[in-house]
Amino acid sequence: MLNRIKGWRERGWHEVDAAAYAQAWQRFGGSVATHPLVIAQLADLAEIPVRYLAWEEQGELKAAIPTWGRYLALSKDVLKRAGKKGLFDLGNAELILPAATDAQVPLRHAGRYLSELNQGRFANLKPQVESLAMARTPEDLSKKFRYNQRRELRLLEEAGGQVRPVTDFSSAELAAMYCDLFQRRWTFPATGAERMAEVLERLRELLIGSVLFLDGAPIAIQLVYRVEAPEWISVEYVNGGVDPETKAFSPGSVLSFLNTQSAWEDARARNKPLRFSFGRSDREYKDRWCNPVPVFQV
Repeated sequence: MLNRIKGWRERGWHEVDAAAYAQAWQRFGGSVATHPLVIAQLADLAEIPVRYLAWEEQGELKAAIPTWGRYLALSKDVLKRAGKKGLFDLGNAELILPAATDAQVPLRHAGRYLSELNQGRFANLKPQVESLAMARTPEDLSKKFRYNQRRELRLLEEAGGQVRPVTDFSSAELAAMYCDLFQRRWTFPATGAERMAEVLERLRELLIGSVLFLDGAPIAIQLVYRVEAPEWISVEYVNGGVDPETKAFSPGSVLSFLNTQSAWEDARARNKPLRFSFGRSDREYKDRWCNPVPVFQV
């Protein structure tokens, strides 16, 4: 029975290796959560093998997907069933699967937060009730809002605050700062705290952003990953931590301003659209930074 269900789900697909999937991603594009390095490293951490599938028509590759059983790879449902809930944190990441723009390939593996960019590339997509928060362009933020962010940054720097790039620190140092500031901000441990240093080391080359310091101590940090596809840049802001005792300086807001502005500058220098996702549209502060965009599920 199970083989029949698998046969139905994979009908028209055939298994390929990780290298073939990586080639499809580099050709058609994708997002942080479908990037070959992210899939390979986090699946290895979870000790759950990935089955890569490809769809061809008349000998031409049209799409490729990474799977865990009947789910797309890195699924929280699979981690939970394997007793590994919260092993790592990608938030509610935008999923863009590598496929030709007009492929209309049947997708029968379960997944959520599938990007609107998958429309036309895949069939069987159903609208999801939730939406994702996608960072607005700098011009889409009001002049007053941008002025206030720059003013808050100036006040922080005048008080002795420092902005330092994440590249200044080791993965262990970043993990320690992130887990400490997250715990202080939310009063509960960060998802994946136990293996955070290892996760950051595995995904090190994708980490971007800055860390804010005041009087030599870290006061704000965000977990932000970036990948570059042929036609766009995908950035995933997973979560962050701030020292609540420094809230007079609005360090979380200042850091969001710095990280988003830097990402926009980078994308525009490369003449590519930017998809900077703040995850699910579920908090009021995201409304200030983002526009809600529709997502889909299977």
